[in-house]
Parts: sequence; structure tokens; C-alpha cells
Amino acid sequence: MELKPGYKQTEVGVIPEDWDVKRIGDLGTIVRGGSPRPAGDSRYFNGKFIPWLTVGSLTNIPKSQLYVESTNSMLTEAGMRHSRVLEPDTLIISNSGATLGVAKILGIKCCANDGVAAIIDQKKGDKVFLAQYINTKTKELHDNVATGNGQPNLNRGLISNILVPFPSENEQKLIGQALSDMDALIQSLEQQIIKKQQIKQGATHSLLNPYDKDGKRKSGWIKTMLGRIGTFSKGSGVTKEQALSGNIPCIRYGELYTRHNNVITSFQSYISESVSVSAVKLKQGDILFAGSGETKEDIGKCAAFVMNLDAYAGGDIVIMRPNIGQDPTFLGYFLNTEPVRRQKSSKGQGDAVVHISANALSAIEVTIPDTQQEQAEIGRVFNAMSTEIAELQTKLVKHQKLKQGMMQNLLTGTVRLV
Repeated sequence: MELKPGYKQTEVGVIPEDWDVKRIGDLGTIVRGGSPRPAGDSRYFNGKFIPWLTVGSLTNIPKSQLYVESTNSMLTEAGMRHSRVLEPDTLIISNSGATLGVAKILGIKCCANDGVAAIIDQKKGDKVFLAQYINTKTKELHDNVATGNGQPNLNRGLISNILVPFPSENEQKLIGQALSDMDALIQSLEQQIIKKQQIKQGATHSLLNPYDKDGKRKSGWIKTMLGRIGTFSKGSGVTKEQALSGNIPCIRYGELYTRHNNVITSFQSYISESVSVSAVKLKQGDILFAGSGETKEDIGKCAAFVMNLDAYAGGDIVIMRPNIGQDPTFLGYFLNTEPVRRQKSSKGQGDAVVHISANALSAIEVTIPDTQQEQAEIGRVFNAMSTEIAELQTKLVKHQKLKQGMMQNLLTGTVRLV
């Protein structure tokens, strides 16, 4: 393939002619952390003297967070003497475990275990730029570079030989800053989602709880069974191939487990007209339960079908059609609360595959508002919160894709900032 003018082919791919290629080992000294032995010894661990960074704790840091600002535990002073102390602003790379090949920058002084490598005495290279680039190579480092079978590992030699594109220090800083700005937007969205989810969780405990803070049943809430507030039926089998055969919406039981919202507003499966003849047609307001699953803890997860369109239910879906006077949106949220989930779990049958029947679901006891008006008001609150969270999640995915595009363009010099 003919190269674009001003670019050259190198060991790291096509880059601008004025960029170099460097080995990580040429930028500083590669060292590994050190783990006091024996592991868990009270003389060294669970202290209060210095933060203790493990490769496992890196899994708790979001991809969008480049700096390590805290750790899960600390060492004693004796533990520090049996480990390796790393200074703030040190570039680190996890060299084993699930996060192998992930690069971060220390925002704190800490000790690190031997699952963490570091570049000390670094004389060249912008740390943010280098960390961002290394993080584009995580999968390659894990799959093709690391040694070992049961526990892949990056030793100091392998890390030293990692090749990186190397523009001028000024361009590195500009690229690093542009990617950090996008990371900041992503982190802001992630934090907003967490906050909204916490608010929703608090609302679940208050609005969907049949009892007040004194343990008394709320006024206007009645105790009943699902079989008294709706009628039950079962979907019919729709194979994986049939679920991709047409343009008529269909819900399969496995899809109920992957939904973040308890109200169905979109579809993953579409069947043909010939398949729909033998499938069970849904009615607006139906509650759909997953009739089978892998564990008793999750069996019977449900969602409300509130759309006014023709759609069908696949096999292993139990359908509850609420009586007049019941609000389906409220039921979609309420019937996934912990007290109801525990009842569904207790009624699940089977080991390798767990099933729950329509009869078992109809016998579940619930305490719900006696009026559709109160149910609907609660349902609207949860629907609004769920919609807001879903919009933030969509926005987050969009920004994550934008970041991937920026990394591809900026870290290869396809787009220049100078």
C-alpha cells in the first residue's frame, strides 16, 4: 500500500516521518514491585504507614481514570522495608493477572507488589502520552507478548522491549492533554450514572417498600397474591435462527436478564410472519418473566411490555396479564425488588437449568398500593429515573467510542495537533 506523503512504515505501524520509535527500556529503568513474605503476615500488612498497591486493586480503577489516587490497604513500616517504594508521578504497568498490560500513573507515594512494574528515573517521554499508548496495546501484550500458561506474566525484559511511537515532547503533551480531557468527560458521565443509580436505589427502598420506617404497612397498601391481580400464560418456542428471520418484534427469555430497564422499549429479536403464527402475541401492559435461567438467585427477572405495537413472546417466558386497575410500569419495577426476588428464588426448580412455572409465580405474595393512581405515580418516578440513566449510559458509550477514535488518530499521527 502506498504511504501518504509525510509518513513512514515502522515497527509500530505507519507514523509521521518526524516521529521516532523508542523502546520503553530506553526511557528509564524498569523495576518490579516487591511483596513482603509471608503474604498476610501482620508484621507487614494491614498497617497504617504507607499505601499498598496490588495488581488486583487496579481492577477497581476505571479505564478512564489514568491516575492512581488511593489504594485498598496499607503496609506497616516493616512491610515498607520489605517492598518497593514508588514516588508520585511514576508510570506503572501491571505485569500479571487480569489487568496485565494496563498502564497508570501514580498520584501518590506507595509500595507496590510484584504484579506491578514501574519506570523509574525516567528521562524521556510524557507519562500521560505513554500510558495512553500502552493502554491501546493491553490485549496484544496479554495475548502475544506475556509468557506463562496459567498465569501470563510480563517480565522486565519484555516490558523494556515494548515499542512506542515517539513524537516531540511538545506534541506528546498536546496528545496526552486531548485524551485526558476526553477521559475527564467520560469520568464525569460515569460519576453521574453512579449518583443517579444510587438515588434510584434509595427510591426503591422508600417508594417500593410496603412498610414505613417503623415497620408498619403503609396506608392504602394491601396484601395479595400475583394470581389474584393477573392471569398467567406461557410463551412459545422461538429458536435463535427464527429470532433473526424477520421484522416482527419478539422477546426471548434470555433478553430479560440483559435489560437495564424494567420497562421494555426496544427489541433484540425479530421474527418472520410465518413464525409469528405459532408464537404468543403480547398485549400492551403484559408483565414478562424469564421462566428459566442459570441460577435461582436470578430466576423470574421480569419487565413490563408497555408499547402499543404487535410483538410476541418466545418460549420460557411466563406472561402475566394484569387485571384492570393494576399499573404495569409499577409492577415491572416492584416485581424485581428484593423481597419478591427472594420468593421467586425459593420457587425455582432444577440445578443445571433453573425453571419457574406460572403456578409458582401466581402464588407469590405481594403488598402493593390498592389504587392504580398511586401505582402509576410510583411507576412514573421510576420510569423517569431509568430513562435519565439510560440516556447517560448512551452518552457514555458515545464518548467512549469517540475516545477510541481519538486514540487511533492521535497516537498514530493520523491527526496532528501541531
